[in-house]
Amino acid sequence: MSASLSRAVRRRVLAVSAALLAVCGVLVWWLMPFGPPVPSGTVTFSTGVPTGVYQRYGELLQQALAKDLPKVSIRLKDSEGSQQNLARVASGEADFTVATADAVAQYQRERRPGFERLRGCARLYDDYVQLVVRKGSSVQSVRDLRGLKVGVGQDGSGVRLIADRVLAAAGLTPVRDIEPVSAGIDTMPGRLERGELDAFFWSGGLPTEAVQKLSERTPVRLIPLDAGLVARLHDVGESTRHYRSAVIPADAYAKAQDGRPIETLAVANLLVTTVEADTDLVEGFTRTVIGSRDGIGRRVHPAQLVDLRTAVYTEPLPLHDGARRYYRSVKP
Repeated sequence: MSASLSRAVRRRVLAVSAALLAVCGVLVWWLMPFGPPVPSGTVTFSTGVPTGVYQRYGELLQQALAKDLPKVSIRLKDSEGSQQNLARVASGEADFTVATADAVAQYQRERRPGFERLRGCARLYDDYVQLVVRKGSSVQSVRDLRGLKVGVGQDGSGVRLIADRVLAAAGLTPVRDIEPVSAGIDTMPGRLERGELDAFFWSGGLPTEAVQKLSERTPVRLIPLDAGLVARLHDVGESTRHYRSAVIPADAYAKAQDGRPIETLAVANLLVTTVEADTDLVEGFTRTVIGSRDGIGRRVHPAQLVDLRTAVYTEPLPLHDGARRYYRSVKP
């Protein structure tokens, strides 16, 4: 009798133990995270001047990232443009940014602080150089800017870099042959309207809202930048080979172009971070950039041109391991 009772007790103990183990297993399965780590924390995204494409793109990307990476807080920080953006990321003041390929190449060529830490996440859309004058202006080419007051972008911008190069390719010395005015796209259109500028350079996606609005309220036109200028730019050296001949479509700024396409030059924008950036974060960031293309593109037209097939080409920057992992995951 006692032996039978002992066996019964043992069976009950075993049954209870098995049940407890099963419950514990379910709790562990429910409580423990599975799959890759979920990125978290706060990151800073250095954008651009107010009303510029970088700033608007950054605002909309911030909204998309809030959905895809809910544990990551994105802080946007205005900047003068590409050159300042690169310096911020290289120094650790920002974690991600957008910069033109020519500005990256120049930063590397000058071996500026932290240049070797920079990495690419994606090739985004192209910037188109736009030289804007009032419709009645006598200016027909870059050479005609001699002696005039010209907006050349802010000191830390990619606009300033490319404006100086275009002027030099046309045979003008920026500090001697024109009166350069350091200003951004947030103020240059108004200054042109008020007669404080005779012309201004801008480099941005098409159409840039500030130029679009200017053309709708004031008669302006775009000055062609022909293929010869691009060829002379390429002669400067390695850091200028990222420019290519391009055409501003006739409908980009309908009122400023009178139905005509305008010759110009273009350069790619890159999403930039550093080699130390968390791999999972960069993978998620890159995924959102590609996945949000259509949503952002409905409000910032250049974003429509982000293409998965070309995004992986971030020359002159090496591709970040997190971005590489994303591209491999979606490779057919």
